[in-house]
Amino acid sequence: MPSLQEARANVTLAPAKPTGLADLGAPLDDATTVKKGRAHEFPQLLTDGAIGRRFQDLRVIGIKTPEADVTTAKVFVQFEVFGDNTAAPTNGVGFEAALFAGSEQLASLSSSSLFLPYANFWYPNRFVFEVPAADFDRADRLEFIAKPEDVRTL
Repeated sequence: MPSLQEARANVTLAPAKPTGLADLGAPLDDATTVKKGRAHEFPQLLTDGAIGRRFQDLRVIGIKTPEADVTTAKVFVQFEVFGDNTAAPTNGVGFEAALFAGSEQLASLSSSSLFLPYANFWYPNRFVFEVPAADFDRADRLEFIAKPEDVRTL
């Protein structure tokens, strides 16, 4: 059975204006802080070197805002994924991500599966993770890690 290799993408996070966030439902006020970053496209290769999966438009949006008298910080990870002539197993392995300040890892984030029901089609994926407000303030990068996974080829 063919296997996907681990693939990594780094997304630099920078302070941003709180625009384009309506579909996230975040309560925005003067105390809201936003960080954004983006990676355009990267492949996940099979062990034989062929492309087995593609990721595109990887967007990371961090929002720290007060809600019900409590300040929360959330990191949204959004991307599209394409099973490039490979079918994912029913219970896939998902991805991991790490939030960094320089070379110091602040938080580890993970998802147990991707929304990728069929090969040869692009599927949007969206995940949200709550992180400590102090980690949000220091964060300047997110490392996205597409984990190794056995797949079936078409």
